[in-house]
Amino acid sequence: MDNDKTPPPAVEPWHRSRMLLRNPISLAGVALAIVSLANIFLFVLIDQIATKPSPYIGILAYMVSPGFLILGFLLMLAGELLERRKHRPPSDFYPRIDLNDPTQRSAVISFITFLVVFAVVSAAGSYKAYEFTESTTFCGQLCHTVMIPEYTAYQLSPHARVACAECHVGAGATWFVKSKLSGTRQVFATVFNTFPRPIPTPVHNLRPAQETCEQCHWPKKFYGGQLKVFSHYANDEKNSLHQIRMLIKTGGGDPATGAPEGIHWHMNIGNRIDYLAADEKRQIIPYIHVEDMQGRVTEYYAKDSTLTKDQIKAQIAKGATHHMDCVDCHNRPTHIYVPPDLAVDQSLLARRIDVSLPFIKQQAVTVLTANYKTSEEAMRGIASGMQDFYEKKYPDVAKAKQLEIRNAVTEIQQIFSRTAFPDMKLNWQTHPNNLGHYYYPGCFRCHDGQHVSADGKVITRDCNQCHTMMSETEGTATAAIPPAPPFQHPVDIGDLTQVNCADCHTGGVGP
Repeated sequence: MDNDKTPPPAVEPWHRSRMLLRNPISLAGVALAIVSLANIFLFVLIDQIATKPSPYIGILAYMVSPGFLILGFLLMLAGELLERRKHRPPSDFYPRIDLNDPTQRSAVISFITFLVVFAVVSAAGSYKAYEFTESTTFCGQLCHTVMIPEYTAYQLSPHARVACAECHVGAGATWFVKSKLSGTRQVFATVFNTFPRPIPTPVHNLRPAQETCEQCHWPKKFYGGQLKVFSHYANDEKNSLHQIRMLIKTGGGDPATGAPEGIHWHMNIGNRIDYLAADEKRQIIPYIHVEDMQGRVTEYYAKDSTLTKDQIKAQIAKGATHHMDCVDCHNRPTHIYVPPDLAVDQSLLARRIDVSLPFIKQQAVTVLTANYKTSEEAMRGIASGMQDFYEKKYPDVAKAKQLEIRNAVTEIQQIFSRTAFPDMKLNWQTHPNNLGHYYYPGCFRCHDGQHVSADGKVITRDCNQCHTMMSETEGTATAAIPPAPPFQHPVDIGDLTQVNCADCHTGGVGP
């Protein structure tokens, strides 16, 4: 009887599977999965309750932590498979599943439930990760050194409430894939610090403006002119105000209802314009191709071009021409780096700088345009430059208007922080704005009187082609505005103060 040995109890297959998890690789996977899952819950909670969540929280919650969670599950599976290979013959490598066994059936149901829940949560997390990568926070704040100039200018622009992806990516899977492939290359450039300073413009692979800009702006519906007032402060002691009022002939038109006209004649509403640029920034244009509504073609060559006609034709044959669209003129619709002269004018007009400070316009522009190696050096240089100027030149003003000078220094420092970024070697000069022609060539890239066709047509340089001068005044803004003449009704209807317009003007038959 002593020689009788009781066989060991049979080990259930699922119990054996749990035992297979007890190896260093699987245990590491379990630990990694638990930590990752805890981090996901923590980061998601922070992202939801934070007033201004950090972009790093988003990338940790929806991209990094889920990646480690999946890696943990893969390690668990790999460890189990390796352990199974060690202790089982090839014929018994896979577990036997018997759904008639209540224990196994319960385990299978639990596993399938976990798999479905994990798939649903992963799908939701993947969408949240996609949504995060399309957010302005991800685009503008994640890579501080690289994108801080663009993000700073974006926040102050007319498009500050338009998400980056709406213009830089747009709708559709094709452009989404293109943007992510380009983004991957940019991530590597950022990690290895190989990105250019400043980031070059224009963006050559930008989505066509017809698919982005024209989703909100409809050139066919732009008619007539727009009144614009230009306010410029002189560099004299009194900071004299000079204002120009002109009518900008915006124009527009739909070929189905009327002839295109005005500045938006260029918008390919009734014609097609292609051009060849001789430089990367598209500031030198030696050749322009215009095709009108009837299919007539006119070619203009710049007389002062350094390229010969044969060289130009060779470039055209290679497909180097660009089809003109919105961003050829509105090339800084969002990332606008305002020149110091204009920025100080805007601050003076808005009364953020006291206009009574003598030579404030001249001195503000002087300290803004000085050469600074870092932003910190610029902040110190602006403060000392302004203080020293008034203490030496106007000591009485320095004592009497200390608060006004301090406020001016703060405003000038803010102007610098919005328009110049020494770390990225970027300022208003590195990114010319083609809208207009005051500080940059702009319109005069083509409208310079140098572009001539074979039959002698010249692209006009006439100012009145695009705008009409209304008035030009000197002095304060209030005194410069002439009093409006009293309104006179075309028909004598007596005292106008006793009549409402809608009494007669019903919108139907009648006046």
